[in-house]
Amino acid sequence: MKSKMVRAHLYISGRVQGVFFRSNMRRVAVKNGVKGWVMNLPDGRVEAVLEGPEDAVLKVIRWARRGPPLAYVTDLKVIWEEYKGEFRDFRIKYYY
Repeated sequence: MKSKMVRAHLYISGRVQGVFFRSNMRRVAVKNGVKGWVMNLPDGRVEAVLEGPEDAVLKVIRWARRGPPLAYVTDLKVIWEEYKGEFRDFRIKYYY
């Protein structure tokens, strides 16, 4: 049975900048066929939008609760949104 397509908007807090969080999240997302983006926020959090099959998006969310080896995640807020199918790939965005 095909997994339904979902969209999750994440806000990740803790020691999540300067620890290769974004590049590792991109690797995990691409490996699982998840599209969207990830970026650092000026307040020290990481924000991400994930779209794809529900099981694949849940795998990336589970990974984000731990992050890469140097990260220390203290909070992960997940906001489920309506799937839009607007992304062609998964990229790292930069806050300006």
